[in-house]
Amino acid sequence: MTHPQHDKVDVTLLSHSPAASERSLFTAKALFAAALIGAAVIFVVAWAELITGQIMIGFLQLPPVVVAATFLITIANRLAGRLWKPLALSAREMLVVYCFMLFASMITSRGLMEDLIPMEVGLNYYADPTNKWQELYFKYVQPWMVPWDVTGGPRQPIAASFFEGLRPGQSIPWRPWLAPTAAWLLLVAAVYAFMLFASAILYRLWADHELLSFPLVQLPLEMLNPEQSRHFLRNKLTWIGFSLPVVVFGINGAHMIWPLVPQIPLQIVLNQYLTGRPWYGMAYTPMYLSMAAVGFFYLLPSELLLSLWVFFLLGRAQEVFATALGFPFRGWAHACAQAFTASQTMGAYFVLVGYMAYASWPRLRELLAGRDEAVRHRRLLMHPRVALTGLAVAAVGILVWTNLAGMSTPVAILEFGVYLLVQAVIMARSTAESGLPMTEGSFTPLDVYRIAARPRTLGPRNLTMLAFTSALFTRDLRGIVLTGFLDGQKMGDGLGIPRRLLPGVFVAAVLFAIPLSALIHLYLPYVRGGVTMYSYVYKANATTQFWREHAPFMMGQDEFWWGTPIWFAVGGLVTAFLSFMRRQYVWWPFHPLAYALSCSWTVVVFWFPAMVAWLVKTTMGRYGGVK
Repeated sequence: MTHPQHDKVDVTLLSHSPAASERSLFTAKALFAAALIGAAVIFVVAWAELITGQIMIGFLQLPPVVVAATFLITIANRLAGRLWKPLALSAREMLVVYCFMLFASMITSRGLMEDLIPMEVGLNYYADPTNKWQELYFKYVQPWMVPWDVTGGPRQPIAASFFEGLRPGQSIPWRPWLAPTAAWLLLVAAVYAFMLFASAILYRLWADHELLSFPLVQLPLEMLNPEQSRHFLRNKLTWIGFSLPVVVFGINGAHMIWPLVPQIPLQIVLNQYLTGRPWYGMAYTPMYLSMAAVGFFYLLPSELLLSLWVFFLLGRAQEVFATALGFPFRGWAHACAQAFTASQTMGAYFVLVGYMAYASWPRLRELLAGRDEAVRHRRLLMHPRVALTGLAVAAVGILVWTNLAGMSTPVAILEFGVYLLVQAVIMARSTAESGLPMTEGSFTPLDVYRIAARPRTLGPRNLTMLAFTSALFTRDLRGIVLTGFLDGQKMGDGLGIPRRLLPGVFVAAVLFAIPLSALIHLYLPYVRGGVTMYSYVYKANATTQFWREHAPFMMGQDEFWWGTPIWFAVGGLVTAFLSFMRRQYVWWPFHPLAYALSCSWTVVVFWFPAMVAWLVKTTMGRYGGVK
C-alpha cells in the first residue's frame, strides 16, 4: 500500500499520447512468432517440470523460462533487424509474443494443467480398501466431471494407465477425457473471466492512483523496449548479472539430470542444527541463497525488504516461545507454520483487503460511476460498466456450474468469494507492490469456515466438491493468471500501447495455451507413467491431498480448535495497527502486506535473499550514497 497523500498523479495521461496507434496488435508476423515460441515454452516447461521433476521453470509469476526466452528473442530480433528490417518484430508485436509466453508457462505449470488433468483421475487411482475413498466419495461425484465410471471400482483402466503408463499395443484414450475436461474448462473460463474484468478496475487503482511499480515487469520491459534494449544489451553489468546466476543454476540443473556433475549447495536448513527444546517447535526454516533473487529484491523498496524477513523471523520466534511455554505443537495443513501463526495471517488477509477497499473507495466510486478521467478518454482496459457486467456474469456462471456439480450456493459463495476477492487480490498485490515472484497462500476457504464451525457440518457432497475446487484453485495459488492480466497492462503502458487493445491479446494467449498444454499433459503420463514423473503433481497435491484431508470430515471425525478464531482476530488487529501506522506516519518501517505473507511458502523460500538484499541496499545507501 502506498500513502494516500502520495496518490495524486494520474499516470494514464502520461501512458499514451493522443496519437497512440489504434491498429490491431495481431499481425501475421506477431501471431506466427507468438504461436511458435508459445508452443516451445509449453514443451520446455512440461519437460523440465514433469519429466525431470527437478527443474521448476514455469510456475512463478515471472517464470524463468519466460525471462530466458525474452532475453534470447531480444537478441535474435536485433540480429534479424540488421539482416532484413521487415523481419524484425516491433515492440507491439513483441508484447503479443511475451503475453503468449507468459500465459503458456503459467497454464502449463501450476496455474492450471498440473492440477486439472491429474485431479480428474487421482481419486479413482489412489482409492483403496484402506482409505475407503470409494465408499466416501464416488457416489457424490457427478459422472460428467471425470473420465472414469463413478459407479465402478478403483483403478479403472483409464486411471491406471495414466499413472502407470500404457502397455505395448495400447493407445491413449483421448475420447473419455473430452467431455469432463471441457466441463471443467467452463468453470475455469468463468474464473479467468472474473479475473480479467477485475484486473481492469484493480489496475486503474493500483497503477494510476497508487503508483505501484509492478517490479516483475521491469526486466522484460527493459528488454522489449527498442530504445532501452539497445543500452540494456550493451551494458557490461547486464551480462555479468546474467552470467553469475545462469552459471550456478546451470551447474545445479545439470546435476539434477546427470548426478556426476558436482552441485553447488545453496541451501541450509536451520532445523537440522536447532534440535533441542524449545527449537523443535519452529516450523521448517531454510536459508536459501539465490543470487538472482538477491539481485531482483535489491530493486524493491527497503521497507518491504525489511518487513519480509522481520515478520518471517518474528513468526518463527513466536513458535519457539510457545514451545518454551509448554504449548503443544499444532501444525497447519496449508502453510509451513504452526496453526496459531498461520491463523494470524488468515486474519491479516481479510483486514488488508478491507483496508485497501476503504482506502480506495473514493476513487473506486468515481471510476464505477464513469466520472473518472480515464473513462472519458478511453484509457482503460475496458469501460467500468463492461467490467462490472462481466464480473456479475462470471460470478453467476461460477455459481451455476458449482450448483450443477453438487455444491450448495452458500458454500460456493464462500469458496470462490474468498478465492477471488481475498486470496487472489492479496497475491496480485504481492506481485504489484512487493514484486514477489511466487504467489502462495497460507490457508484455504475451508480453513476460514473452520473459524466458526466444523467441516463435517457442510455435508459429504459439499466436502467432495471442495476437494476438487481446493485442488484446482484455492490451495496452490502459483501461476494465478490475475497477475498476468495486470502485468500485461503495465507492459502495454511501458510500450505506449492503448490498454483497450490488450483484452484480445490476453484471451488469445489463454485460448492458445489451454488445448496444447492439455494435450501434452495427457500424452506424457500415458506414455511414461505418471508415478514415474514429478511426484508433487502425480502423488500429492491435486491427486491425493484433499481426499486425504477431507476423509475424516466425511466420517465425522473432526474437531473445533478454539485457537483458530482467537488468533484470526489477533492477526486482524495487528494488521489494522500496521495499516494505521503506515497511513499516518511516513517513517513507519513495517508493511502489513509482509505480515500477511509471513507464513506463505513464498516467504519461507525468499526471506533470506530479501534479508541479504536489504543489508546490501542499506549498507550501500549509507556508505556509498544513493548513486
